[in-house]
Amino acid sequence: MGRFFSKKYDRLKPYTPEEAIQQKKTIVLNRTESPYPASPFVYRSIDQFEIDNLRMYSDSHMGKLIKVIAEHFGINENQIAVGNGSNEILALAFMVFQNEGRKFYFPEMSNEFYAIYSDAFQVNKVEIPLSEELSINPEDYFDLDGTIVLTNPNIPTGMALATCEIEKILSTNPNNLVIIDEAYVDFGAESCIPLVERFDNLMVVQTLSKSRNLAGARVGFAIANAEIISDLNRIKHSFDPYSINTLSLIAGTAAMKDKDYFKKGVNDVKKTRENFSKEMKALGFTVLDSKANFVLVKNNSLTGEEYCEALRNKNILVKHYTNFKIKDYVRITIGTFEQMESFIKVTKDILGIEEEPSENL
Repeated sequence: MGRFFSKKYDRLKPYTPEEAIQQKKTIVLNRTESPYPASPFVYRSIDQFEIDNLRMYSDSHMGKLIKVIAEHFGINENQIAVGNGSNEILALAFMVFQNEGRKFYFPEMSNEFYAIYSDAFQVNKVEIPLSEELSINPEDYFDLDGTIVLTNPNIPTGMALATCEIEKILSTNPNNLVIIDEAYVDFGAESCIPLVERFDNLMVVQTLSKSRNLAGARVGFAIANAEIISDLNRIKHSFDPYSINTLSLIAGTAAMKDKDYFKKGVNDVKKTRENFSKEMKALGFTVLDSKANFVLVKNNSLTGEEYCEALRNKNILVKHYTNFKIKDYVRITIGTFEQMESFIKVTKDILGIEEEPSENL
């Protein structure tokens, strides 16, 4: 630590981004990114006029993007806040929405940033264990005394709570804010956005990184009642009202408009995930029931670390966790049909299974 570094941040452990090798022969499946390019609407929306206008500050009100999000979900514009990725929204929430006990409750295994934000903003984090099946038990979040944050579907398991279960959490915590991080919701889970009208203690956070194919643009948003959104924007605009750059605002607006491309991309990922999961189970893998754009798998014939390294030696990157509960698992992002077909072939080679005439995934 440098001599000017505040000691109150001594325990802060920053996030370490996943490895990404930018080579055509490498299949990158460790970062939960979309395997597909951005919508054609995005390509057509950015022209020379917009590039010339980069000399000007971006729209701090983000009016066009907020309008299209409101239209998409059928809500009011004052119920939406936009951030530099969902991470900015979540970080601001950890800073702003602290109760008197400064407590935040979240699962022991979930979005890694929750623990980081807790340390960064000096809140008391309470990490609640998952069940033996690695699922979230809704009853563990009843009648608590602090802010609750849940990723749904959860990461790294991909398992999801039903909206009726989240509804019970909201009902038993009328004086606590409940934040539902829906980064992966479009791939098979139920969104809680319809519950916002009924529960004034709910904030839903989504991103354009996954199902809208814009991870590099860094655009996320929150949906809640107008009071929560106003509080969130008050703090956001106290830091940087221009945190979303002009090109990202244009790309995000265009991506939200292209509903057909969105639906096709999501359906392709879901179909590939189900077929891939079936193939992996046939090879003896345990595959958790994922509603996200990734799956968590393990095979009793080798450890998670061994499998991860063996895949890396074959130019395939996946995510391995050191947490003892899932140390024998690896998380695999769902890529294109061709990438997952190659993945199966490589896995058979690693396991010493002789290749048979292939059927489509």
